[in-house]
Amino acid sequence: MRKVTDSFVSLGHWPSAGSFAFNTDILATNPINLSVVLGVLIFFGKGVCASCLFQSDLLDNRKQRILSTIRNSDELRGGAIEKLEKAKARLRKVKAEADEFRANGYAEIEREKCNLINSTYQNLERLENYKNETIQFEQQRAINQVRQRIFQQALQGALGTLNSCLNNELHLRTISANIGMFGAMKEIT
Repeated sequence: MRKVTDSFVSLGHWPSAGSFAFNTDILATNPINLSVVLGVLIFFGKGVCASCLFQSDLLDNRKQRILSTIRNSDELRGGAIEKLEKAKARLRKVKAEADEFRANGYAEIEREKCNLINSTYQNLERLENYKNETIQFEQQRAINQVRQRIFQQALQGALGTLNSCLNNELHLRTISANIGMFGAMKEIT
């Protein structure tokens, strides 16, 4: 121990620039002050250490909450991505169905258009036939009316001629001849 004290003594006497030196005088160093300072440091240091531990626990809790939030966010993100993919798949399906409906709709419109055109053409053809039949009927009726008038006029002319040319004797011979013809026809049948 003597060597340690000597080393302090020799350090204390080492010539220096006057700025730094070890004081080996125990009474001059005030061990009481040092023990009080150390006691205060220990007393308040425990609180600081405890608060450091408390803060460490708070930081650990905060860290755990942050990690939990990140995990939850990742899970939510994964769920959102999955929902997005499902929505995209459904959108593709709906678009395909819409395209199919659109194509079927256009095909149905074309069929209806062709049906309407054919129906209209058939109606026009029927009306044309009806018109032609009506014209033929009216022509036939007009022809029949003309024939009846001509026949009536011819008959009236013939009757007029017969009445002017016929006398009673010729009239009786014509009647007898007609009766004879009817009798001959009766015998044949």
